[in-house]
Amino acid sequence: MKTIKNIHIRTSTKRILTKKLFSLFALLLMTSILTTSCNPTDDADDNQQNEVPPTAQAFDNLRAIAMDNHTQTFIFNADDGYISLTSENGVQININANCLTDNGNPVSGNVTLEYVEIFEKGSMLTTNKPTMGKLPNGDKALLVSGGEFFIEATQNGTVLDTTCGLHLAIPTNLTGGPDPDMSLWTGEIDADGNLVWDEIEDPNGAGGEPFVEGDNYYPVFEGFGWTNVDRFYNDPRPKTTIQVQAPEGYDNQNSSIYLSYDGEAPALAQLDTYDETLNIFSEHYGQIPIGLECHVIFVTESDGEWRYAIKPVTIAADDIITFYLGETTVGTEASLITLMNDLP
Repeated sequence: MKTIKNIHIRTSTKRILTKKLFSLFALLLMTSILTTSCNPTDDADDNQQNEVPPTAQAFDNLRAIAMDNHTQTFIFNADDGYISLTSENGVQININANCLTDNGNPVSGNVTLEYVEIFEKGSMLTTNKPTMGKLPNGDKALLVSGGEFFIEATQNGTVLDTTCGLHLAIPTNLTGGPDPDMSLWTGEIDADGNLVWDEIEDPNGAGGEPFVEGDNYYPVFEGFGWTNVDRFYNDPRPKTTIQVQAPEGYDNQNSSIYLSYDGEAPALAQLDTYDETLNIFSEHYGQIPIGLECHVIFVTESDGEWRYAIKPVTIAADDIITFYLGETTVGTEASLITLMNDLP
């Protein structure tokens, strides 16, 4: 009996030690899991850790595909004179084909019209057509849009001109109803490939304004290219500058940062300056309202699709916002547009 008792004591001691070791191991494992799961900066996903930043060309190609997906094509005969076309969203495009010229010469025969219309922030983002307008001092500030438009006529690959204005009828319900403060803007692509809007002024210095009647804006655009029905965003709160740091390896050539103001659906700001040394995107004009509730969006390319992160933020003075690769998601253009359009 004594021998059996000693065996029992040794066995019990072994079990107790085993349980303690197991408990210690479990505690260490749980601590490791909690530490990893609570820190999004660790980029724990192996695929993201091994992600190679895209080239600038790959990112540009993604945006070019988005533009193609938003482009509508019409073919008409210039000999038919006055042409009226209707877009997918119900915009009526009226063109006097007798005014079309090729190097100053009248045009005859079939003409191809390429047309883009953008009414929502998701499409503004994927095509890189934000609503940033020039202030009188040259700074940029957010515009609220009644629609962005690109119109170009070609014949046999040659871009045509027009000596007449282009008349549009734009349903106001596409951008939240009629707004009497809207004016007309023309867009130019800058050296960085970003679209910047300049307000159209008449010879007396007044801004061009679209005629509003019933449920439509009736603008008259001076010619082909990018045009917009817009107004400046107005917020009386004190303003600040914000900075955003992208993940390592991502800069203003292979990624971009946008800002969506909550409650302003047809509008999208872009942080258009970049500090290469600090890897910082900035809105350096000091036009962001302090206390603004918004969403900051990081986008780039990954294997032919969009990699993105959308972060809710309440703006504080001199805010610095940081994105980590572990926060990003890869998805299609359609999924990104849906997420953007669902933002408040």
